[in-house]
Amino acid sequence: MSGKIMRALERLGMPKGDLYELPTSPKTFPDGANYRVEISGIETARVLEATIDEAHKQGVPFHRAIAMVRGATLFTRDELREFARIAHEARVEVIMTPGPRPTWDIGRQVATPEGVISGLRLRGMDSVRHYLMDIERCIQVGFRGFLVWDEGVLSLLNSMKQNGDLPPDVIFKVSIFAGHANPAGVRLVESLGANTCNPVADLTLPMLAAIRSIVSIPLDIHIQLWASMGGYNRIYETPEIVRVASPCYFKMEPGPGLGMYMPWGTSGEGLAQSGREKIRSIKNIIELIGETYPELTVSKQGAEDLRVPLPG
Repeated sequence: MSGKIMRALERLGMPKGDLYELPTSPKTFPDGANYRVEISGIETARVLEATIDEAHKQGVPFHRAIAMVRGATLFTRDELREFARIAHEARVEVIMTPGPRPTWDIGRQVATPEGVISGLRLRGMDSVRHYLMDIERCIQVGFRGFLVWDEGVLSLLNSMKQNGDLPPDVIFKVSIFAGHANPAGVRLVESLGANTCNPVADLTLPMLAAIRSIVSIPLDIHIQLWASMGGYNRIYETPEIVRVASPCYFKMEPGPGLGMYMPWGTSGEGLAQSGREKIRSIKNIIELIGETYPELTVSKQGAEDLRVPLPG
């Protein structure tokens, strides 16, 4: 690397490259813990109940549910209220997935073999308005966390929060489908109001360390990933991941692919069983980290800074 480029990166506060020295992150969650548990595929109240039940059986915390990935639009207010009540009682933060989702819109470029590289974005201002309407409906029911995959919409949401058009306690999680994979991208979404970010799932330890060196928001890191997106298991890397990337959420997504989250997909016993399996994997991770780095801790259930639903 030329000296000019190195000096330019330094002036911008950027690392000069991936951090192969793997420095230990000094950053933590507000409660002083280093990592938390995030479970996706919590599509219905019954799936939420099964996952909470398994967490109790295994004696492990369950901090955050990524909910209704097929789109909150498809659920009635009564269904949303029941979901919020169950999460509130168990002290589980919920990140809702507003509809419409781009891959189920009329625009199909992103679903074609070559169009897939264009990334997920909301097409047109009508889609943005519909997305905001779904967020408004979820807020009225009591939810306070939302999934975002479009940087422009993230900026809009943050401005609405600052202007008082959204409650000041709402939080925004940037999805893996936004495709961020380097320090500059994650720092950008942090500056736009992201409270947590899920970078792409195949980043190495030096890459994660470089991102952590310049951002403070939690990183949501896939430990298991669908076969359709590469399919891998990083359980034995988790001690080093949390050491260099703290604070972070560990996220489990085993299975064949995203088909389970399609609007017409199954929402019954299959997803409930999957939630239980993810919790059992989390138990293995907590034990492994405890044996390797006992000083690195997991948050207790219902940490005070979690955005647990507030059903009316």
